[in-house]
Amino acid sequence: MIIIRRATPDDAATVYDLICGLAEHQDQGWGVTVSVEDLKRQLARPEVGCLIAERDGHSIGYVSWLQRVSFWSGQDYLHLDDLYVTGAERGNGAGEQLMRAIAEAAEGKVIRWEVAEANVAAQRFYARIGATLASKKIGRWQPA
Repeated sequence: MIIIRRATPDDAATVYDLICGLAEHQDQGWGVTVSVEDLKRQLARPEVGCLIAERDGHSIGYVSWLQRVSFWSGQDYLHLDDLYVTGAERGNGAGEQLMRAIAEAAEGKVIRWEVAEANVAAQRFYARIGATLASKKIGRWQPA
């Protein structure tokens, strides 16, 4: 049985391990620069949310989000940051349970996220649960 629970600052090391697992899965392990201490502080912030999926007491996935506001609609929404399920657990329902749990946490708010164009498996998963996917380019800028 899969248990979904809210992550607390005490779960920072577990969340860190899951983040590293996602980064390695995406061949982007080099990109993880957050520390466990950083995560402890982030998980204590009211606008940050994270749920952990567990099976038999072992963490098998997570979903994380930030609460944001849209200037266009004037409404709050959730920005889904990451959804990850460990390789051995993919296809066993944890991803869908995490998405249903974030939907409950959203309390009727819109949930938005990005998915890489090359990640066809994720796109199929999101379409299967009823999400609408729209193409969009993502800009990044870090002024010096």
